[in-house]
Amino acid sequence: MLSTERNGAKLNKNTEAKISVIIVTYNAAETLQNCLDSIYSQRYQAIEIIVIDGKSTDGTVKILEENTNHIYYWKSEEDEGIYDAMNKALKHVTGDWVYFLGADDRLLSGFSELAAKLMPGNTVYYGYSKEFYHPHNKPSFQILTGEFSKYRLAKYCLNHQAIIYPASAFMNNNYDLKYKVLADYAFNIRLWGDNSFKKIYYPIPIVSYNMNGFSSATEDLPFKKDKALIIRQSMGWIMYMRFLVKKYRKKLLGETDF
Repeated sequence: MLSTERNGAKLNKNTEAKISVIIVTYNAAETLQNCLDSIYSQRYQAIEIIVIDGKSTDGTVKILEENTNHIYYWKSEEDEGIYDAMNKALKHVTGDWVYFLGADDRLLSGFSELAAKLMPGNTVYYGYSKEFYHPHNKPSFQILTGEFSKYRLAKYCLNHQAIIYPASAFMNNNYDLKYKVLADYAFNIRLWGDNSFKKIYYPIPIVSYNMNGFSSATEDLPFKKDKALIIRQSMGWIMYMRFLVKKYRKKLLGETDF
């Protein structure tokens, strides 16, 4: 097991709330440095970087060692998957806000623009992602942009990388490891059903998101089985019945359901 903990980027504590940017990696040497560089280039400086690596066998650990002075905390050890690594990372968060970034994604300048709008309190802020694909792969679905109501979120998945969460959202909640691909979707359904958290959308592109990642090619059958129950428990019976009607219509049309 390899790990290190250092001071993160210099913070202007008088004007900026700290954002903990979490990256989980496994054999990400090809893309990780560009991902880190996209964080370093942000105008918003109150960022701490937390990286949890799944015991990579390529050059990922070497890159982490080379960037130690810029990373608040990193560790390389075996884990039970993406969301287990995210749950591990959450234990080391010291920021007021939490953001999850894929090792093959890139922060855009809009991230700093959205970060500057963050206000204290139980508020979830989100913008949108700009998707990119490898030329030889076709996208399996289109991430939707725009504002998400409870009903829209019940129908469609909001891109995880479009959201800046208040740290309080994870105070008593973790990602459910039962769902290997869509645990973030399950988490967001529950969060959108929690009226103690306000949700604010700004039409700002904050990340360049790789649409050919793990979730694009892997089904999450346990989530599909439980989705209606999660909606009923989190959003109530009216939303549950609307979802069932919509699901039935999509089935008749042969459309994909998440």
